[in-house]
Amino acid sequence: MKRLFRVLRWLPLLPLAATLYVFSIPDTSFRLSEKMFELSKPISSESVARELKEQGIIRFPLLFQLFYGMYGEWELVQPGKYTARKGQTLFQTAQQLKNSRKSIVRLVINRLRLKEDFAHLIDKQFIIDSTSVMQFIQSNDSLKEFSVDTTSFFTMILPDTYEFYRNSSMRVIVSKLRAQSERFWLQNDRLKKAAEWSLTPREIYILASVVEEETNDPGDRSLIASVYLNRLRQRMPLQACPTIKYALKDFSLTRIYEKYLTIASPYNTYQRTGLPPGPICTPLPATIDRVLNAPKTNYLYFVARSDFSGYHHFSATYSEHQYYARLYQKALTEEQNKKAAAERAKR
Repeated sequence: MKRLFRVLRWLPLLPLAATLYVFSIPDTSFRLSEKMFELSKPISSESVARELKEQGIIRFPLLFQLFYGMYGEWELVQPGKYTARKGQTLFQTAQQLKNSRKSIVRLVINRLRLKEDFAHLIDKQFIIDSTSVMQFIQSNDSLKEFSVDTTSFFTMILPDTYEFYRNSSMRVIVSKLRAQSERFWLQNDRLKKAAEWSLTPREIYILASVVEEETNDPGDRSLIASVYLNRLRQRMPLQACPTIKYALKDFSLTRIYEKYLTIASPYNTYQRTGLPPGPICTPLPATIDRVLNAPKTNYLYFVARSDFSGYHHFSATYSEHQYYARLYQKALTEEQNKKAAAERAKR
């Protein structure tokens, strides 16, 4: 009887204890500093609590379900991906879900090569899934209002950091990217400089994408841009190795052999003159500016230096270019033979 009395005496404190736990006691069950989780459709109190438990986010799903039923609004919870921080309370988790429609996403765009890369980036941070993204950006009807098509879609994407609401639609996302691109071209006489090269902003962007993939050195990018601009003026093929990698969809290639140069592709700049039909990556704004401000030279050729420094030799004549090209090919073959010998020695 005394034991029952003691239990009953503590009962009034249970709501206080539960409240204390919900608002101040960490409830996460993972050890990492943060962990991503995903909620699927349909959204209900049972499904959310179960998925949070199954994915190792919270320890007490029933308590969460009871609390959110009083505090939250299940119809506001959006399916998709979330990131939980280690040590957050049930209240913080509930607040995160309650504000899911208005939560801010920082979309960081760096170098993208394929539409699938873009779709994966959006899928990772927004409610939209990659399939829906691909359907949008592969539809000329969807892209028509942005003055691009499926081939030129990337020409309005500048690497930068953008902020959106997490539930933003593809139309909202693309509209903001387009607006940023338009502001960029209206600044610093960029439209005027493009016209001086007799190229459109879209063509400058495509050329910058090729330059971006050729080297990471800013100085060499300026000279490489001058080579390609000279080739375009003289109606010579660009003969850009990165376009072959793009045509093959194999960006791991370190050496472009003769057999690769026969691939039937509009991106094969060894077989076709002029620019490729679309960009092969999203170049940095600084690279676009290096194309716009490229120095006037008589260079028509360049090849990587044989010391593998990442720099290039630039030449105005084919005979001089051939000399440097042979040095590089010899050094590359020797380097590859050394690596092959080292691999054999390990076996």
